[in-house]
Parts: sequence; structure tokens; C-alpha cells
Amino acid sequence: MSAIPSSDPRVAARDARAEAIAHTGAPGAWVYEPSPPAVTAEPFADDPVATDDPLDWSAWLASNPDSSEWASERMLGGDRSLGEVPANLAATRVALHRLATYVIAPARHASNGKFGLRSTLGGFGTPFFGDDRQIRVVGDRLVDQVGDTARSAPITTLRAAAEFLGVDIDPETAAEHDSPPVGDIDEDLAIDAGSSAFLGRWFAMGFAALEAVRADAASTDPSRPQLWPGHFDPAIEVGDEAHRGSYGASPGDDAIPEPYLYVSVWWADRIGLDTSDPRWNAPSFPGALLRLSDFGSIDTPTGDPVEVATQFWTATRDAIDAH
Repeated sequence: MSAIPSSDPRVAARDARAEAIAHTGAPGAWVYEPSPPAVTAEPFADDPVATDDPLDWSAWLASNPDSSEWASERMLGGDRSLGEVPANLAATRVALHRLATYVIAPARHASNGKFGLRSTLGGFGTPFFGDDRQIRVVGDRLVDQVGDTARSAPITTLRAAAEFLGVDIDPETAAEHDSPPVGDIDEDLAIDAGSSAFLGRWFAMGFAALEAVRADAASTDPSRPQLWPGHFDPAIEVGDEAHRGSYGASPGDDAIPEPYLYVSVWWADRIGLDTSDPRWNAPSFPGALLRLSDFGSIDTPTGDPVEVATQFWTATRDAIDAH
């Protein structure tokens, strides 16, 4: 994919829910993206799927097939396939991980003490904060939206990104043990737009499936999905005090280069989890994982990756709860 032009509508000022309502004519239309206005009290972020009389996207699309591409872009329905994994995904993943952890997340944290990120159209970004501000990545461009105005710039270096946003590079606030080092802040991040687009689609798939798990009545005390900048994956927590675990969609890391789904069991000893069982195949933590290359091993009617992820997570949740 070539560079994203400044005229791309995804880098303009956007209100994702308003767009969905305008597109469908349904006041209960919802999307997985954050929308304005900024929430100024705990948890300092909107709940994208919370709405009265929510629209049934499957039923709506059955009557409006011409909107399949529009819905597919937003992982609401239609063709939700991920496409081929770009050959140079890892380099762009690490570069965007650095940008998210050391520049984007700290900008939100400075405003309200929160640094969680979310899936956005074509990429990822913050919920709205402060004066209805949102920072997001679309392909190889960095977008800074405030109210009804947005400006964007090509992603080049960490220093240039911080200067564009008017923030400091923060090496500590959002970093985790598996975050890449800050590195040279004047190094060209060399973002490949195609790889960035794949990451955006992977994150969107993760959020769609995690929201399905969250909505499932069998999920005990689920948290809201967030894209954690330090780990650089969307995840939720599910389970009671003994059976709680983290459910997430990693775009890959040093140990497992390809994207994968995981469930990490917090207290395997409390429930007597038999980690010799092949189900619990995670190499470095008690839990289970499913590599993208193994998605075909999950039997779903259509092979839809959102359905695959949902089935993997709910089946693993049920296996944990059975202990």
C-alpha cells in the first residue's frame, strides 16, 4: 500500500458514531471506535457499544448489502478477512509500538491520567480527551483532531511526532516489560503503510471479538477492551477471583513473530490447572494461544476471523471456568 495522502477522509475530523447513524438512519447505530465528546469522569472514555435500542448490524446488512464494504472497513460485518500478513510487518509493528508507548499514550495520560488506546478506522488511537482531542494513526500518517478540526503529518521520527503533537517523549508512563526501548528519537521509523493498515485491521478484529466476549452472559465481570500501549495489543480481563485471566490479540512479539490470540490465566495454581494438557500451549505463561496461521483449525461457518477469535476465547474461558 502506498503512502496515505493528506486528502484521505480517514485523516479528517471524524465522529465515528455520528457517521454510523448518518449512514444507517438508525439512532442506535454503534461502532467499535471511540467517538466524541470527551468523557471527563471515570473511566474517562466512552463505551462505544452502549446505546439504547442497539442496531442489529447483521440484520441491517442483510437488507442493505450495498453497505458491506463500509461495514467491513469497521469490522461490523461483511468481509472481515485480514488479508495476507505483510513481509515487513515486524519492523512497522515495533516502530508503531514505540510511537504508541512513548508519544501517543503519554499525551492522553497528561490530560486525564489514562493511557489506554483503542481501535480506530484504518489504525489505532486514543479515546477523545481534554477539549475533544483525539490522536490517531492512519497508515503512515499521524492525526491530531481537536473538535471539528484535524491536521495530519507523515510519521517520520519520535521527535518529529512529539513536536507535531506538542508533547514530550515519555519513556516511563506507558512502558511495560515487553515494550521496545525508546531508541534513537531521531531515527526514521520507516512506517510501511500496508503493514500499518494490516495492524489496524488486526486491532479492529480483536476489538470486535473482545466486545462479543464481553457481551456474553457467561463472561464474569469482563473489563472494557483497551489497546494497551506497553504490550501493544487489545485485551480484556474476564473471570472471578479464582478464574480471572487476560484475553488478547497480539500482533506478534519477539517470542512469537506472527499475530496470535492468547488467554493468560492469572492464578493457575488456585484452580489446579493442568498445564501439561495440550490446550494450555502458551510457551511462557499458563494459558492458551492460537497463531494466525492456525485460525483454520477453529471450525466456524464462514471462517470469519472475528468469529474464530470469539470462539477461541469463549471456549478457553469455559475450560478455565470448569476447573
